[in-house]
Amino acid sequence: MAKCILTGKRPNKAHNISHAHNVTRKWQKPNIQTKRVFVPELGRFVRLSLSTRAIRSITKVGLLAYARKKNLDLNIQS
Repeated sequence: MAKCILTGKRPNKAHNISHAHNVTRKWQKPNIQTKRVFVPELGRFVRLSLSTRAIRSITKVGLLAYARKKNLDLNIQS
């Protein structure tokens, strides 16, 4: 199942409601992209499944700083 490892975004169930008010279930999927992120602290790339919101955030502040802000342990050893 698609899930962002930093933000925790995952698919959501919702209702499709037609003009005649017929209700069916649908999935609202998050915009998850596979991204290679360079970590300067390690000197290498890591491949992550991230939401586009998380990609914008780590572009701005960096991967490890964003993980610290969200209180995440990425289990990265140098």
